[in-house]
Amino acid sequence: MVKQPRPGRVKTRLGRDIGMIDATWWYRHQVDRIVRHLRDPRWTMVAGYAPKTSRVMVGPRDVKLWQGNGDLGQRMIRLLRQAPPKSVLIGSDISGVQPHHIGRAIAALGSHDCVLGPSPDGGFWLIGARHPGRLQRDVLAGARWSTADALTDTQTRLPGRVALVDTLNDVDTAQDLP
Repeated sequence: MVKQPRPGRVKTRLGRDIGMIDATWWYRHQVDRIVRHLRDPRWTMVAGYAPKTSRVMVGPRDVKLWQGNGDLGQRMIRLLRQAPPKSVLIGSDISGVQPHHIGRAIAALGSHDCVLGPSPDGGFWLIGARHPGRLQRDVLAGARWSTADALTDTQTRLPGRVALVDTLNDVDTAQDLP
């Protein structure tokens, strides 16, 4: 999931620490790095971006682009519901993510209905479903995004057995920068 890289519209908490221009610069380069680094013949990459009116171009031309509006939960579920079986969705600010992390999450969907990748701050960097098209549109309604309760709220709302995979950091503030 990506946002249009505009100062003051992306990575605003990081921007308060290092400046909005520098935060936007970091984000642009992070999105490019993650798209290049996570390419793998085992999966198809899709960039889900917001707002719907933005014209974000990320990575190589073979990366599909899906658009979406709404709050974070609405965008995530809309993207997942369009995805094929055993799909995962990750944030674009996860600097330590490696292809083996994605592979483990997809493998977990062989024996679980859903999967989450926790973050140390109480959120999550990855969400996935074995049958994403079956998720209810409002399954994440009421989750407290950007709080220490986001993972717990999400985990209790997802149907069936939920696997937790690797814990990875997302970048919200200067302290989170690698």
